[in-house]
Amino acid sequence: MEYNGLLRASNIKFFVQQLLLEIEGDSSTREGLKETPDRVARAYKEWFAGYSVDIPGLFKIFQEDGEDQIVVLRNIEFSSFCEHHLAPFTGFASIAYLPDQKVIGASKIGRLVQAYAQRLQIQERMGRQIADDIMTYLEPKGVVVILKATHTCIKCRGLKSQNSEMVTSIVRGAFRTNSTSRAEALTLIGNI
Repeated sequence: MEYNGLLRASNIKFFVQQLLLEIEGDSSTREGLKETPDRVARAYKEWFAGYSVDIPGLFKIFQEDGEDQIVVLRNIEFSSFCEHHLAPFTGFASIAYLPDQKVIGASKIGRLVQAYAQRLQIQERMGRQIADDIMTYLEPKGVVVILKATHTCIKCRGLKSQNSEMVTSIVRGAFRTNSTSRAEALTLIGNI
């Protein structure tokens, strides 16, 4: 889905204008709010840019002898929006893979995380999407994706738990079937 579709700037601006009109006790014509619809439209374009990312195009593959090594990229910061409340959740992704003669540039792994974070998400699906794409396009012997995030919908409403964190892990291939390899990957990832 591209920005030109569902997220047209004119639609967002209209929605924000209507929302501001509905808030009692404030004025949508107040100086600080006059440009809010435009600012929100620009922000949404940035926040949801992941829908227009060419995922297969991220996988610039290098043929390398990847035998007997685990590649780990830790603490990739991300911000996303929960599809249930349109509230942000932020955190860190850590990814380990066991190459099978192919590697990918580290920045491309970070871009993959950002591409999925910049969509309406749930944390569980985001981890699966990242793991599945690495398995599909890089064809490693295995992959581990761990996401740790704080969710505004938990911090600011309902439970109002300020210090809660959600951790999800996705394990594929050799890391699922070989407990020694899995333990090594988790040790390398560390306590995220």
